[in-house]
Amino acid sequence: MRVATVFRVDRSTVKSDRIRQGWRSIMQEFALNTSAHGIPGIARSQSKKNRMFWSLSFLVFSGITLYFVIQTIREYFQYSTQTSVNLVSEWPQNFPAFTICNVAQIRYDQFIEPFLNYTNTLNITNTNDTSSFSLLQSHYVKEFFRIKINQNESIINFFFPLSAMLIKCIFNNMICSTSDFTYFLSSSYGLCYTFNAKLKNMTNVRKSDEYGGSGKLELSLYAHSHQYIPYTREDIGMIAMVHDNRQFPMIEFAGRALVTGFKHRMTFSKKSIFYLSAPYSTCNDEIPLIMQTMFDNYPNVEYSYSEDLCYDLCAEVYTYDKCGCIDPKQWNARSIVLPRTKTIIVASLCNLSDTCYSEASITLSNLSSLLTEYCPYCSQQCSITDFIVKPSMWKAPAYWLMNDIKHFVENSEILLPNDWSTDWQRHIQTNYLSIELVHESILVENYTQIPAMGSITALSDVGGQTGLWIGVSFLSLAEVVEMLYRLVRYQYYVIRRSIRKYIVKK
Repeated sequence: MRVATVFRVDRSTVKSDRIRQGWRSIMQEFALNTSAHGIPGIARSQSKKNRMFWSLSFLVFSGITLYFVIQTIREYFQYSTQTSVNLVSEWPQNFPAFTICNVAQIRYDQFIEPFLNYTNTLNITNTNDTSSFSLLQSHYVKEFFRIKINQNESIINFFFPLSAMLIKCIFNNMICSTSDFTYFLSSSYGLCYTFNAKLKNMTNVRKSDEYGGSGKLELSLYAHSHQYIPYTREDIGMIAMVHDNRQFPMIEFAGRALVTGFKHRMTFSKKSIFYLSAPYSTCNDEIPLIMQTMFDNYPNVEYSYSEDLCYDLCAEVYTYDKCGCIDPKQWNARSIVLPRTKTIIVASLCNLSDTCYSEASITLSNLSSLLTEYCPYCSQQCSITDFIVKPSMWKAPAYWLMNDIKHFVENSEILLPNDWSTDWQRHIQTNYLSIELVHESILVENYTQIPAMGSITALSDVGGQTGLWIGVSFLSLAEVVEMLYRLVRYQYYVIRRSIRKYIVKK
């Protein structure tokens, strides 16, 4: 007779074993069936060596994958860019703005009497002779203007009016006039005049195909060099610039010299540059208060933000902060807005002998920390429209135009030279020039900044690395999600079953 041995069974141990068996079963099923490489090899290994081989392989290749994925993500968040260049056909195009200035700033016949009053008062001169001008007198011209400007006196009458210089204006074979030009003040050239600037009361500017033409502007001009202030200029002629319709012309830097005695043919083609906004660049087209204050002096024209102009104005802010005055050569931009304020100050011009303003400009340009403090609003432009100009010229004027030019000069408001009646032909040859601005091509050269690595490229690179090294795809991630879901659901049922049993026992 055999006696059965009875062992006591610990129910909690059995329960935990069942739970572990449930979890193990779910995870083993996942490991055997997942599409990710390496994990099935670990799950189906029959020996420790084989399991160690697959485990080590999976860890090594997972590490390599992680390294390349991190590198890809870091490269994406560096927001590096590249430039795409392409040619597109654009017709009709906006005809560009064209700015012209007399290279001489001051008109002698309007200037000489007030200037003599100034020099006589200071005992620099003692004369009322307006027909002669000495080298000594020329040294005081800038100081005379500085005082006039600091006293807020108008100096417009000292400059050349367009009506006295513009002999002919034709756009696409239709006559235009001085009323088709706007003006602005240049610290180097006085009054300058712009054809086809964007006006606030007009929705559009002139198109190249207006009046059925192909885009052609013809101008004839007269420089009146006998009215130049002696010793203040060494050249005779005009300076011009082809630019975007909403651009404030920085003609001091980008102007093109036009010599008299010739007809200048200028053919242009359009080039556009587009920058990405944040986070790829710091570009911003918002007009800061100090720039808008300057633009308000020209209420009819709709100017846009300019990075070059912004830094020029910013330099005047720093100069005023350090010297209490601004560069006397920048008299056309006297409105100052100090950092962290919105108060507009009309600054006075520094004495010409004062070295503070020149030293301040050098200091600002050499210290990036000062640029950050004083010029935080000077960011890169988001778009730039430029025009590539190809110049050529002919000798002018033709002899059959001489009498018409003579008639124009004699009827202008500017006094004639003393020897005009006997030497008028030489004066015309010395002062006449004409311009033919011609649209060259309908093709526009576009430079567009694009991300070097976009979100799609980054995602593709990550997928390529994970697929290459460990065979993980989005479906592999879905398998992980499914396994986690089954584990959570299994645990939920175990907990719910335990709660029910506990309630029944009570």
